[in-house]
Amino acid sequence: MSARLVPRAGTPDPALAELRAEVRSFLKDLIEAGVFTPGIDTWLTRWNPDFTRALAARGWVGMTIPVEYGGHGRTFMERFVVTEELLAAGAPVAAQWVADRQAAPSLLKYGTEEQKRRFLPGIATGDICWAIGMSEPESGSDLASVKTRATRVDGGWRISGTKLWTSGAHHADAFFALARSAPLDPAHRHDGLSQFIVLLDSPGVTIRPILSMSGDHHFNEVLLDDVFVPDDLVLGRIGAGWEQVTSELGYERSGPERFLSTFGVLESLVRGVAEGTTEPDTRIGATIGRMAGLHRMSIAVSESLERGENAELAASVVKVLGTKTEGDLADLADEIAGYTAGDPHLAELVRAGVMQRPGFTLRGGTSEILRGVIARGLGMR
Repeated sequence: MSARLVPRAGTPDPALAELRAEVRSFLKDLIEAGVFTPGIDTWLTRWNPDFTRALAARGWVGMTIPVEYGGHGRTFMERFVVTEELLAAGAPVAAQWVADRQAAPSLLKYGTEEQKRRFLPGIATGDICWAIGMSEPESGSDLASVKTRATRVDGGWRISGTKLWTSGAHHADAFFALARSAPLDPAHRHDGLSQFIVLLDSPGVTIRPILSMSGDHHFNEVLLDDVFVPDDLVLGRIGAGWEQVTSELGYERSGPERFLSTFGVLESLVRGVAEGTTEPDTRIGATIGRMAGLHRMSIAVSESLERGENAELAASVVKVLGTKTEGDLADLADEIAGYTAGDPHLAELVRAGVMQRPGFTLRGGTSEILRGVIARGLGMR
């Protein structure tokens, strides 16, 4: 088979190295000033609107949104460098993550002019937050089985159903809801799906918290009870939801958050070895090698997206390998250092990594589902 799983990454750009150094210095100063404490899985767990607005003031939110819509007209690769540094530093970025990562690109690709002007400027300033309305009870990663219904009414649609594991919905302003707008045809399960922009303060929307076993609140159940969505908030074409949502997943699955969620643990282990507080272990070096490979693969996908190519297959590969790596890293740190590590910060990072670990290979599509995507993409049967 001649098709590449992941496109080849281009040559390094010195301008990107300068940007990386600028972001790294900015974050170092904030950490030293006590503005934030580095954490684990912070693109999901650390919601800090003030930090997001500070990033936006530097031009580091909404980077790829065109200037005419309030953004900065920068490249996917520039955005990649900034997001990678934010994740590596364990910065509290959850407030802007979904809006910047996938809502903005989807609005640019499928949104109307009115929708772009309504939502994109607020995303770029960090004032509009977004969630994801895909997963449902008993559907898992099989999005074609969604049961949320969209019924045509005068002037728009009535949406009824339940969305589950909706990260940050209790803070968010809106999400794209994937719903069935036509009766299910078992022979063509991907047909008849549509996407709708649901404002989460709409009548009929109920958001219930789902607490993790640590007691933290990141996830939610969102109940949609006959929620009215006007025609001007339909995203893209009615019936084209499957095509649109798979395009959106390309942005969700390929980014550095799929392998850097536990990077702070690795950094602390390496520092401990250098300072003599952690025993050297060849598995730490092997993990560094895996990280380096994933870094290059994720760069290649970002470059592919910048060229306007379909990155669904490559993104799935990065997601499967990346989430396995970040989970393995959490387990390795637990084995080497544990919850009682001599460094209290490392002990807390280990605890957080282990607590978050079960979700790494589930969110954004389970590894089992994505292996099927990869196999089909390679023409395997």
